[in-house]
Amino acid sequence: MNDDLSIRRLVFAAMMAAMISVGAYLAIPIGPVPIVLQNLFVLVAGLLLGSRWAAISVGVYLLAGVCGLPVFAGGTGGIGRLIGPTGGYLFGFLAAAYLVGLIAERARGRFFWEVLAMVIGSIVIYTFGVAWLKLITGMTLSKTMAIGCYPFIPGDVIKMAVALPIARTVRPMIQGLSPNFSGRLPCKTGNTDN
Repeated sequence: MNDDLSIRRLVFAAMMAAMISVGAYLAIPIGPVPIVLQNLFVLVAGLLLGSRWAAISVGVYLLAGVCGLPVFAGGTGGIGRLIGPTGGYLFGFLAAAYLVGLIAERARGRFFWEVLAMVIGSIVIYTFGVAWLKLITGMTLSKTMAIGCYPFIPGDVIKMAVALPIARTVRPMIQGLSPNFSGRLPCKTGNTDN
């Protein structure tokens, strides 16, 4: 039973890594940082898989890209992408998936907390991304924010609005993989009505 559970978790982590890769192909180049759907699937991974497995799914995605598979924005791959202008965003995906998953594990399916988890995850992605972009390009912080953050906020609000219903629709299909899949964590007192 435990082996079956581990295999199912691994399968869903791999599926989320694949979805993040697909999101990279849906890119609109608007400068050094393209508009992509990757962060949508990073948020969904956190909501569905919890901290550990969401981070594993993003780690698998990053490893595939570093190995040269064309999974990064615009169908590119290679370690150069991690040290290029968008590298901070890629590392931000890893941290965001873990934090969104951590909050989702404690959210017990509560709407406010899941939305907060996605907002925090998006802030983490931009913190890593903008800091790295500023370092690489030498632009001022205001210019870096204008190029690497502000234009993406409206789209990210839409992505969050889409991520939550996706997670809530898929979650019942994969109940039993993690305590947060059902939207409820087991209560230590045995009372599950909290």
